[in-house]
Amino acid sequence: MNMRDYNYKEDFDRFPIAMAYVPWQRLTHIYEDLDEGFRIGTIFPELDKPFTGRRCCN
Repeated sequence: MNMRDYNYKEDFDRFPIAMAYVPWQRLTHIYEDLDEGFRIGTIFPELDKPFTGRRCCN
């Protein structure tokens, strides 16, 4: 099927429902300086994952 033949209303039932797995997050620490956490965008250091322009970072 190419995009010319695609009709959203007619073809919607042909596609399966998506499923996702999201692991439980264990947030054990918070920043002592909450202002710093809010500036970073999270008060949880475990979630502080700055964007580096690549697919993954440590």
